[in-house]
Amino acid sequence: MRTPGYLEAKKAAAYLCAHWPVRPRIAITLGSGLEGVVRGLRQRRSVPYRLIPHFPRPTVEGHGGVLHAGLWRGVPVAMLAGRVHLYEGYAPAEAIFPVRALALAGVEVFVFTCAAGGIAPRAQPGAFMVLSDHLNLQGANPLVGLHEARWGERFVAMSDAYDARLRRLTLRAARALGQRCFEGVYAAVLGPNYETPAEIRALRRLGAEAVGMSTVPEVIAARQLGRRVLALATITNRAAGLSRAPLTHEEVLSVGKAAAWNLKRLLDVILPKAGDKDIPSSG
Repeated sequence: MRTPGYLEAKKAAAYLCAHWPVRPRIAITLGSGLEGVVRGLRQRRSVPYRLIPHFPRPTVEGHGGVLHAGLWRGVPVAMLAGRVHLYEGYAPAEAIFPVRALALAGVEVFVFTCAAGGIAPRAQPGAFMVLSDHLNLQGANPLVGLHEARWGERFVAMSDAYDARLRRLTLRAARALGQRCFEGVYAAVLGPNYETPAEIRALRRLGAEAVGMSTVPEVIAARQLGRRVLALATITNRAAGLSRAPLTHEEVLSVGKAAAWNLKRLLDVILPKAGDKDIPSSG
């Protein structure tokens, strides 16, 4: 079966534009347990993924598969309640399809959220990590294959994948709100099994401060399109070997739901300024 390409993304974008009274400038992908954040949208319109042409459908609990659009403090925003993962059997081009479709629909800034296991001592459950860099250890890249020039350059520079100004804005906002938030390196692994203690020790030596099973393919796709990216991981548990408690998906969802209120408060500060390319530097 042919993986969706440019024409399919254009069709999905046209469908979305026809259903949006105002085109969103910012898109937010909600990670595991964070679907409650959509309640912050005003004048909300919701479309199940199954109705959007060629959109992939999540199969994992905590990823409902509904696209919401509305206003967040006056800013037009789209929220993806649910993402698909490579471990579900989707091809990389399918996993990043929503990013490409939303970019063609006019989105300029992507905010990716996810759940992650904490590796660094400061990566404790309930804290947020602003991604400053990543390690792609998934064994896949969404840009592999025949090059489609309409997506952008084939050889995409990733030295500044995560927008520095958006990161500073987020860290300042978290400090002002009294939230636990730090900047760090995210390791993306394939999953779906959790890592072994030996793998976590290896990741720590590689410089990873948190580990998860998503986000990186979407970041690569957004950067190829020239879009600005902010990524925020909710630390839902300590990684394997760093806690006596066994790792469970139920724990991930529980901590994610508890963090949704703090994420909403953070977005209240970030989103009205996220489209501003002239955010002042800190210090």
